[in-house]
Amino acid sequence: MVRVFGAIGLCVMLAGCAQPPAVPYASDERVASVAYRAPGPSTITVFTMVSNSSGSGGHSALMINGSQRVIFDPAGSFVNDRVAEQEDVLFGVTPAVLAGYKSAHARSTYHVVSQTVEVSPEQAEIALRLALANGAVSRSFCTNANTGLLRQVPGFGDIKPTFFPANLMKQMASRPGVVEERYYEDDEGTILDGIAGVTIE
Repeated sequence: MVRVFGAIGLCVMLAGCAQPPAVPYASDERVASVAYRAPGPSTITVFTMVSNSSGSGGHSALMINGSQRVIFDPAGSFVNDRVAEQEDVLFGVTPAVLAGYKSAHARSTYHVVSQTVEVSPEQAEIALRLALANGAVSRSFCTNANTGLLRQVPGFGDIKPTFFPANLMKQMASRPGVVEERYYEDDEGTILDGIAGVTIE
C-alpha cells in the first residue's frame, strides 16, 4: 500500500500528468466533422514524456489508429481549442495535430518517445471503443489508465499494471515489431507555454 501511494504522489509531481485545465466538451457533431484516419495499417502508439535529466517518465498517452485516429490522453494537460476533446480523448489527430501534440510536450526538460506497434483492425477498434468508454481520468492515474486499457486488447494481456510511465515504456520496448522514435525540442517553460506556441492548421 505504501508503494502505491508513493507512486501516486510521484506521478502528481510529474510533467503533463498534473491537474489539466478545464476542457470544453466537444459536441458529437464536431467530433464527427473532424474524424481522421491515418493511411496505412492499424496501429497503437504509446507516448511517454521522458525527463532529459533523469530519464524518468512524466506522462503517458495512447494514440489509436483504427477507423479513426485519436489520442487517449488520460489526465493530460494538452488543451487546444482547435482540437476536439471529449473526456480525455482527442479527436481529429491529423499530422498537424500530432505534430502539435508532440511539440507541446517536448521542451528543454522533456522529450517524447513514441512506440508504435501494428495491430489488426479488430484490435484497434477494441482499443478505440475502450478509450471512448473510459471517461475522464483523475490526475496521476495516466499510466494506470493506459495499462488498464491495453490489457483488455487481445494480444496485450501481458502488459502489467503500473503507475510509472517509464515502466510502460520499458514493457512496450520488448514487444516484437515495435517502432520507436524520439522527439526533442529545446523550448523553455511548461507544457502550457508549449501549447500556446503550437500552430495547428
